[in-house]
Amino acid sequence: MDLMAVGILLVIGIALVAYSALPKQSDSRDAVKRRLEGGGSVDKAAEIREKARVNATRGLVKRATPVLSKLVTPTSDEALNQLRLKLASAGYRHRQAQTVFLASKTILSMVALIGGAVAGASLGYDWQRTVLVALLAGGVGFMAPNLWLRLAARSRQDKVRRGLPDVLDLMVVSVESGLALDASIKRVGDEMARVHPDLAEEFRIATAESQMGIPRSEALEHLAQRAGVEELRNLTSVVTQAERFGTSIAKALRNQSNALRTKRHQQAEERAQKTAVKLMIPLVLFIFPAMGVVLAGPAIIQLIGAFGDQ
Repeated sequence: MDLMAVGILLVIGIALVAYSALPKQSDSRDAVKRRLEGGGSVDKAAEIREKARVNATRGLVKRATPVLSKLVTPTSDEALNQLRLKLASAGYRHRQAQTVFLASKTILSMVALIGGAVAGASLGYDWQRTVLVALLAGGVGFMAPNLWLRLAARSRQDKVRRGLPDVLDLMVVSVESGLALDASIKRVGDEMARVHPDLAEEFRIATAESQMGIPRSEALEHLAQRAGVEELRNLTSVVTQAERFGTSIAKALRNQSNALRTKRHQQAEERAQKTAVKLMIPLVLFIFPAMGVVLAGPAIIQLIGAFGDQ
């Protein structure tokens, strides 16, 4: 019981620290209310307190994350590069993204380890089973950020893949109207920011790399590597070959757009065909038994009553 009490208190303390570090919506609502009421001096003092709290929180995070991330930092440069690429595919390109991700693995594994130990002690397990439950929970907490990163990267890749045909159509229109390929890429990044923000962001980064002096083909290759989408790799190779052999870029882009639309239509048909198979599981487990009870239940009751009278 002492171990369980210590674990509960430790979990509550970690939760309170995390809650104090998070921004509160009530503070922003109170600030708006004070502005409407004309409390300028009070509002300025509240803003100073809010900035001080945010700066203190950021300072604490900056000091804590490097220490926590060192415990699980990959030793090889190849693993670090793969982690940066996965974070970029999920849309996290900040300088501290890798450190925060690794620190989150350490924090979640420690919290899950303590929670598993507390759960095992509260359930009355012996120390061997308690240690086993704690290690299992710690392993789950350690792997949870990897699962989240994989799902986030997959979701963003799906968004990029869905918006690629529309972006290619705009590029075709831009190139056929007389714009150069660099100008059309910049135009796509500006015009598609509201409709397909993830893909537009990638094109804006490619435009910035081209303006810094990186060759266009290399900038497009970086775009394909960051996004992690096979269709963008194909687009990069098509554009590079069209420039190398002197063929029409607009025609190549139009063919690529038509191919992507056909592929998207085929994928939709494939999902529609799989729907009937996926519906069999809930039908067999939930709907068919209920229908059997409704249809055959009265007859079974009458049969039981008839044989019971005999």
